[in-house]
Amino acid sequence: MSMAALAVAAVAVTVASFVQGTTGLGFALILAPVIGILQPNLLPVFLLMLMIPLNAYIAWRERGSLDTSGAGWVTGGRFVGTFGGLWVLAVIPMGKLNLLIGTATVLAVLITLLAPAFTPGRRAFVTAGAITGVAETATGVGGPPLALVYQHRPAPVLRSTVAICFVAGEVISLSLLLATGTVQAQQLRSAALLLPALVVGAVLSRYVHHRLDGAWMRRVVLAFALVSGLTLLFAG
Repeated sequence: MSMAALAVAAVAVTVASFVQGTTGLGFALILAPVIGILQPNLLPVFLLMLMIPLNAYIAWRERGSLDTSGAGWVTGGRFVGTFGGLWVLAVIPMGKLNLLIGTATVLAVLITLLAPAFTPGRRAFVTAGAITGVAETATGVGGPPLALVYQHRPAPVLRSTVAICFVAGEVISLSLLLATGTVQAQQLRSAALLLPALVVGAVLSRYVHHRLDGAWMRRVVLAFALVSGLTLLFAG
């Protein structure tokens, strides 16, 4: 990654980690299209490596609001879905990854924006976990299904529960990617270089996450993600 690309990526990581820390979602939606344009071969490992420490921090920060039952069902579905994501990686050429990420991002945003209010049950949690497993393992973008099932719950519940589900799922995905030889040293080095940017965004979110209107912030994140996804589709 060139210095210019690294600078752009650092800004994107800072913004994405700040938004994720504030609203509970948005990191992959913001960052995946940017990295897909700059250097698509870093995906999805690059995103997984950065999201694990970020979501661990968010889950710890708001651990008192965690929905343990829902998180358990989501994680079960997430484990099953991971194998579907590995299959997608095996059959889709790297050159088509931009199209896959762009399409997944746009569809996820539209579904999240248009879905009516509902009270999720066990089946909804498992389904959201399974879809997240496929999407995040293949592309690094898996937040919208979880945001969908928790979007009408209090912001601390959404942030903490989605974060702990992400941590469990990301560890599963990364472990299986390592086992299948998909992880490359360049992906790990790039993630390590951008850890300071991640820390900056996460720390800044600590001072404002309880002050901002979560619903308004989610709309901003999803609007940005929609534009990014469309850009990636055209770039592909």
